Amino acid sequence: MSALGSFIWSIADQLRGPYRPNQYGNVILPLTILRRLDCILEPDRETVRALAKRYDNPVRLRIEVKKATGRPFYNTSNYSFANLLADADGLADNLADYIDRFSPDVDVFQYFDFKKEILALEKAELLRAVITSFNAVNLHPRKVSNADMGDAFEYIIRKFNEAANETSGDHYTPRDAIRLLVDLLFAEKDADLTEAGIVRTLYDPTAGTGGMLTLAEEHLLAQNPDAKLSLYGQEYNPQSYAICKSDLLAKGHDTTNIAFGNTLTDDAFPSRKFDFCMSNPPYGVDWKQYAKAVTAERDSAGPYGRFAPGLPATSDGQMLFLLHLAHKMRAPSDGGGRVGIVMNGSPLFNGGAESGPSNIRRWLLENDLVDAIVALPTNMFFNTGIATYIWILDNTKHPVRKGLVQLIDGTSFWTKMRKNLGSKGREISDADRAKVVKLYADFRDADPDYSKVLRNDEFGYWTITVERPLLGEDGKPVVDRKGKPKPDSKKRDTENVPFTYGGSTAGAAGKIEVIQAYFDAEVKPHVSDAWIDWTKVKVGYDIPFTRHFYKYVPPRPLAEIDADLEKQVAKILDLLREVEQ
Repeated sequence: MSALGSFIWSIADQLRGPYRPNQYGNVILPLTILRRLDCILEPDRETVRALAKRYDNPVRLRIEVKKATGRPFYNTSNYSFANLLADADGLADNLADYIDRFSPDVDVFQYFDFKKEILALEKAELLRAVITSFNAVNLHPRKVSNADMGDAFEYIIRKFNEAANETSGDHYTPRDAIRLLVDLLFAEKDADLTEAGIVRTLYDPTAGTGGMLTLAEEHLLAQNPDAKLSLYGQEYNPQSYAICKSDLLAKGHDTTNIAFGNTLTDDAFPSRKFDFCMSNPPYGVDWKQYAKAVTAERDSAGPYGRFAPGLPATSDGQMLFLLHLAHKMRAPSDGGGRVGIVMNGSPLFNGGAESGPSNIRRWLLENDLVDAIVALPTNMFFNTGIATYIWILDNTKHPVRKGLVQLIDGTSFWTKMRKNLGSKGREISDADRAKVVKLYADFRDADPDYSKVLRNDEFGYWTITVERPLLGEDGKPVVDRKGKPKPDSKKRDTENVPFTYGGSTAGAAGKIEVIQAYFDAEVKPHVSDAWIDWTKVKVGYDIPFTRHFYKYVPPRPLAEIDADLEKQVAKILDLLREVEQ
């Protein structure tokens, strides 16, 4: 539990009555942000006020403030938490003035519609008490680290959503999962990242409260304090966007690179490519309302558009984000890019041959973009216990990894938490994370119980349509004008033929030979009158992850099962005798 988060949640208890639990966040979250910024600004407040009197031009003022304080943002108001409470009758107006006088890049409070909440708090006679409570806590980064502040935000968002009986999955990803994602994302580039003065870009199209961006930056700076990581993100939830932007502001980042809006319908960085991309998109979210815009973009953008390879079912938009990130990787000629994305199991196998999802997998694999897929433990996330996977994409693979995909079963690398947080009862410890990263690094030499390395074409297959003749009343096949037997639609069947059937390494190129060999060995012996309709052959790709790690467990001997049954029957009979007595 976050001690700070618990304290802030106790302030929310003061709102009980006039506010419903699902409304607490509208007050507590912006006030937490405001107090954090207030503490950061306090040491240089008089300097900034003096500069504001000298420079009317906001562009010039920003330059001078940055020179004097090292910060890109400022506030020119005469008010702060230190003196807001001195004027009891003017508290609401003075607080509104304080918010209005932030520099233009601090637009976060409008996304909470916070001025409306100030008036509501004043009307409920709660404003003074809440401001007094926040004034009692010091949120300066020297007192509360960025990591602790992030934990506090995550805690209070989760608590608010639990109180409102809502899901918190859209807001944040557990930090232990992010750390593993970051380690895997940077794994192949660690040597490059130690160069003096390097500049790299990182992008998250589902930025949430900014946890992924923050932890990725911490990872890089721990390796190379001289490095610079420019952070880019887009977020469509107003509260999450405001928290993300204010958090990065407090750390001195250029927050013009954090955009508000829907990534799928309005890419905020349409012409920009990135060194690293990462995302945990929402699972199983319906994108019907965006389908018209997404389809129109796919049709107008042509073969190189972000959605050109295919569209998933409108019931689940995860693979749209997967395509979006693949499109955002820096070109190989410009150094290349890597992607890390967390998704549930459906993108591995949903959809049959030549469906949208299958075509997306085909495009990724045939273009050799899939580097590794890691299965995470279940019960890892706050709002769901389902199986999840990290996909790593890379368009400039290391030579030994070219044409190959590494599957890593990380489901057993977890540590039980002392207390569940929602659905989250397990966490990935530092030791657990190191084991998974080592499996990735060892590649072909990794423990085969937990790691498999497969060729791209081992995920491909053909779906063939097998026909059988329509029989007449005399039991003989009915033929058409050309004397060919007519197919019986009721007996029609399909078979999936792996590209690698019979040990073939020809992939899609060996189509006719491999399909015919499969048909002759697997179908013909059972239905001698069958034939293949070659006009209906379809290409499909899926990634049957669990099949590759399946371990056969022999059933118990019958004698052992019989003995157990006899014991249970004896217990039941004893209980019945007791009832009869």
